[in-house]
Amino acid sequence: MHRNLGRVLLRGRAGRSLRYSSTVSESTSRPSASLRTAPSTRYTTVSHPEDASSVPASVKALLDRANAYVLPVYARPPFILSHGKGAYVWDTQGRKYLDFSAGIAVNAFGHGDEGLAEVMATEAKKLLHTSNAFHHQWSPKLAELLVTLTQQEGGLGWETGTPLNPPNGTTTTHGAKVFFSNSGTEANEGALKIARFVGKERWAAKTSGKTWDDPSCDKYELVCFEHAFHGRSMGSLSVTMNPKYQKPFEPLLPGVKVGKLNVSEDLDKLVTEKTAAVILEPIQGEGGINVADIDWLRKLRKRCDETGAVLIFDEIQCGLFRTGTLWAHSAYPVDCHPDVITMAKPLANGYPIGAVLLRDSIAEPMTAGTHGTTFGGSPLACALGHYVLSRLSERAFVRHIEETSGYLEERLSLLPQWFPDVLLPSIRGRGFIRGLGFKNVAHPGRLVEMARERGVLILSAGKDAVRLVPSLNVGREEVDLAVDVLESCLANIASES
Repeated sequence: MHRNLGRVLLRGRAGRSLRYSSTVSESTSRPSASLRTAPSTRYTTVSHPEDASSVPASVKALLDRANAYVLPVYARPPFILSHGKGAYVWDTQGRKYLDFSAGIAVNAFGHGDEGLAEVMATEAKKLLHTSNAFHHQWSPKLAELLVTLTQQEGGLGWETGTPLNPPNGTTTTHGAKVFFSNSGTEANEGALKIARFVGKERWAAKTSGKTWDDPSCDKYELVCFEHAFHGRSMGSLSVTMNPKYQKPFEPLLPGVKVGKLNVSEDLDKLVTEKTAAVILEPIQGEGGINVADIDWLRKLRKRCDETGAVLIFDEIQCGLFRTGTLWAHSAYPVDCHPDVITMAKPLANGYPIGAVLLRDSIAEPMTAGTHGTTFGGSPLACALGHYVLSRLSERAFVRHIEETSGYLEERLSLLPQWFPDVLLPSIRGRGFIRGLGFKNVAHPGRLVEMARERGVLILSAGKDAVRLVPSLNVGREEVDLAVDVLESCLANIASES
């Protein structure tokens, strides 16, 4: 084993020196956000054209091949990415883009990370796949890291700083288990399945002479919320309230009820004795970067406890330090915490992996054969996940996220002041999951296109917002470039309006 790789894999989170600095660049020539008096106009003209006349024949040939053989379910711009390094990617024409989408909040360390590539190469040579018919060393290591980090950082019912080895005569309030999947969608599917089973068990426990498999059991309903996105398979799609995604595939799962985020008045009718699970994103990603209110979460948690419903937090996009804390809910009081957390996107920096983290009380009914996967939790995926999570959780790295995302917030906070006719007043989200809300729903897509034509990749979110979810190791220089381009594009939009 390579000497440096061995140190990373064996010493893990506690003893390893940080290796992100080579991809982080800091700007010393730009004024602080508080000193800026006007938006940038340096990028008002197109530098990365996408019109048909600008597409070379070689690129067109590859695009034509994709059109001929790939299912056309994606709307993609007419260029082909070839490679990346840090926060930047290049296309086959040699054009450089600042990637403030990070593979849809996936690439925590950006592109071409040498440490990750080293782990991948070493582990792939040793044990690539085993199936879950056999044990391997990396699944329990990654599961333990997820549980112990959650105990330390807060979440899933643990206060921040819960001791891993409590004093003699005391114990932690509960334990937790992990199920590994291949994606966020599969993690949500697993969470919903487990919650259905738990609901049946709880129904049987309260019903005299009945067992969980009795056909009269009516505790199977699922509750979700408007603007949520939980995935595209049939179960997760059933709790993703977007007609564009749902309509072609109806009928979906029965027994799904839909509430409104942060609206307390309907909770008693929404969550009832028939509710098996409530699923929500503490910060909605795809739906518009909408943040769940702490007081509302507290009321929802209380209602779930009253009815025996399992509370699931989908932290696939907002979790794993994107907000500056391990989980978006890590800093919240424990009476807001969920029973189950689902995760995926950045866990292996782009290599497919997802996971369900659940309290022992929820995991209890799940025995051999009740759920499974062929590829989920493979040796390579878990080794990469352990490496990524070990680096993400380093104190110096977390401080970097806090400081740089704070600078991003400062820069973004000026935009509604400068473009009040275009933007809504508040910047949405926390940390490195940020949204700009627009007064005209035609403008988010226009801004995404204009920014891309100037070399910055961003995403839309819902009908009225754009989303900024960069890699977590970006520096002030990348923040300045991204926001300068946004300012220039917004100036153009304002003048067009």
